[in-house]
Amino acid sequence: MVNLRYFDGAIEKTRKRFLQLNIGKKMVLGFLPIFVLTILMAAYALGSLSRLNRINRSIVQVDVPLMQATDSMIDSLYSQELHGNHYIIIKSAQNMELFTAAGLEFKNEILKISGLPEKDQESIERISMLHDEYNAGFMDWFKSTETPQEEPVDYTTRIEEKQGELIDLIQQISNRASRSLEEKTQAASLIGLTSSRIFTIFCLICLLIGSAAGFAINRNISGAIVRLKDATLEIAKGKFDYIPEIRNQDELGELSHSFSEMAKRLKRLEEMYLDTSPLTHLPGGIAIENVLKKRIDSGQKFAFCLIDLDNFKVYNDNYGYARGNQVIKDTAQIIEKAVKKWGGEGAFYGHIGGDDFVVIAPLEQYTKICKFIVDEFDKTIDLHYDAKDLSLGSIIRKSRTGEEKKFPIMTISIGVVTNKKRKFRHFVQVGEIAAEVKNYAKSKPGSLYYVDRRKGDD
Repeated sequence: MVNLRYFDGAIEKTRKRFLQLNIGKKMVLGFLPIFVLTILMAAYALGSLSRLNRINRSIVQVDVPLMQATDSMIDSLYSQELHGNHYIIIKSAQNMELFTAAGLEFKNEILKISGLPEKDQESIERISMLHDEYNAGFMDWFKSTETPQEEPVDYTTRIEEKQGELIDLIQQISNRASRSLEEKTQAASLIGLTSSRIFTIFCLICLLIGSAAGFAINRNISGAIVRLKDATLEIAKGKFDYIPEIRNQDELGELSHSFSEMAKRLKRLEEMYLDTSPLTHLPGGIAIENVLKKRIDSGQKFAFCLIDLDNFKVYNDNYGYARGNQVIKDTAQIIEKAVKKWGGEGAFYGHIGGDDFVVIAPLEQYTKICKFIVDEFDKTIDLHYDAKDLSLGSIIRKSRTGEEKKFPIMTISIGVVTNKKRKFRHFVQVGEIAAEVKNYAKSKPGSLYYVDRRKGDD
């Protein structure tokens, strides 16, 4: 009892002394807890922002450029292979120049990677050495075609082995960068989430004290941290258009700017990835539109071939999506073979989606390409059907009314539009006319391609 009376008396004396203080001293004592909390909040905020800045700078300055560089290196390798093979066949000085230029682009990308922080110097040196051996293999092959050799050498196999080693090593670097990017994004998200929770606690304490300063800090720093945390979570979900609304001109503003730059770069990478069909790995709609637009703008003569499978939906419903996907993949391989065999350098092929494909080919080559596709499709489509349906020559399905209906074995229809006798103003115009021609081809029995012969706006 004595102790309780002692503490009660001490509290009462403290309260009385406080009431006796002037307004200024009361404000000082009243803001002292908030001042301490503010110091703690500022220290934690700066530490969190500093870590977030380091993470995002690392993503923007290391991971994203590294992934872009590895993609460019693989493209350069394939470009060297393409022009090197063409040089072996036609001995064109232009192909040699393109081969050399692609090799220099590869070297430039190596230099870019070498200049990045957190680099794997051993892997870079290994890539440089393998690329030198890759070039040497081509040069030996070039010389062998000019000077007969006593014993034949399989340069193709040797070059392919070097190319495979190079691509594997480059992919390893790219995969590490991709994992690093994911880990850093998750780390930034965790920092934002933790910061948000801690600042919420601080703000609640400040609210309990009833200080206006607590509200100001909550709105200025804690609010900004919450928005950064939200931005981190949204970007981690793939919403790269999300930009935190932070107008500060300090580290928060700098971090917001870094978020925006990172989001733009990640969005471009995602568009590159998403524009490739996950089933066939062929270029998608964006790439097709870009290629077609360039052909139209340049005035280059071309044939636009819109390819569609007839009765594919019935087949897919009857046999299931797995076998339907296999038909799509095999059709993509047929189109790829046709373009590689007859298309030349000016041909392009892509997968719009579903059972729709596109080939953009030079005027003098599209006939051979279309004929090859039609012939190969008809030769191989029977492999996708069961013996029972092949013997009937159709799939029998019941309609909603219970009536049985026959659907023929799949065929392929190609609608071809050219700018030989007409001038197109927009790529949408080409697609609309091609769809019309393709639908006409689909109305005819069997696999075939039909060419639009109209002129101008007829």
